Amino acid sequence: MSTPEHHSLRHRLALALDPELRRRQGLSPANRVILGLILVSVITGVLGTEPVVTEGREALFAAIEAVLLAAFTVEYLARLWVAPEARGHPSRLRWMLRFDSLLDLAVIVSMLLPFLGGESAILRLLRAFRLVQLARLGRYSRALSLVGETLRERRAELVISLAVTLGLMLVSSTLLFIFEGPHQPDAFGSIPRAMWWAVATLTTVGYGDVVPLTALGKFFAAVTALTGVAVIALPTGIVAGAFAEAMERHRK
Repeated sequence: MSTPEHHSLRHRLALALDPELRRRQGLSPANRVILGLILVSVITGVLGTEPVVTEGREALFAAIEAVLLAAFTVEYLARLWVAPEARGHPSRLRWMLRFDSLLDLAVIVSMLLPFLGGESAILRLLRAFRLVQLARLGRYSRALSLVGETLRERRAELVISLAVTLGLMLVSSTLLFIFEGPHQPDAFGSIPRAMWWAVATLTTVGYGDVVPLTALGKFFAAVTALTGVAVIALPTGIVAGAFAEAMERHRK
C-alpha cells in the first residue's frame, strides 16, 4: 500500500528527472548527469567503430558500456516509477508506449545485445543506433521541444516541399536519361542511374563525376541546377521559420 512518504519520494524524484515539473528554470543535477552520460555514450559509440582506437582497449570500452547500460536502465525504471507524477498523470503503460519512452528502451536493448556475444553487422548497427540518443536532448530543452512541436504543426508544408523535390528529381532524371542515355549509358543509361546525378545537382553539391555532354543535356542540367536552389530553399525556410517561432514561444 502506498504511503505519504512513498508519494513524497516519488514526487521528489519526478522533479529531479522532469524539467517541466520544476518551477525553477534550468536543469536539475540529475538532468545534468544524464546529459553527460548521453554525450559519453554517443562519443564512445562513435569511437568504438574505429579499430585503431579500440584495439588493446576492449576491456575499457566494455567497462564504460556496462556502466552506461546500468545507468540508463536505472533511469528508465525510475522514470517508469514516477510516470504518474508527470503532467496529465498518465498510467505507466501509457508512458511506456510514448515515443520517447520506446526510444529509451530501444537504446537500452541495443546496448545490451552486444554483451550477449558475437560480432556481426547487426551488432555494429546496434552500436551505431545509440546516436538516436541525441534526440533525447530535446527532453531537457524547452526550445528544442518547441521546434519539434512546430515542425509537426507544419508537416503538411514539409511533405509538399518533399513531393516537389522528388517530382523535380524524377523529371530531371528522365530528361537526362532521354538525351544523355545513348551517349553515356553507364551514367544515364536508366532513370535510376540518372537519379544520382539529379540528387547531386539539385542539392547543389555537384560532384562532377557525371556531367552531360549534349547541348540539350547541358541545357536541362542548367535548368535543374537553378531550380534546385529554389527547391532546397523551401524546406530550409520552413525549418528556419519553425525555429524562429519556437524561440519566440520560448521567450514568452
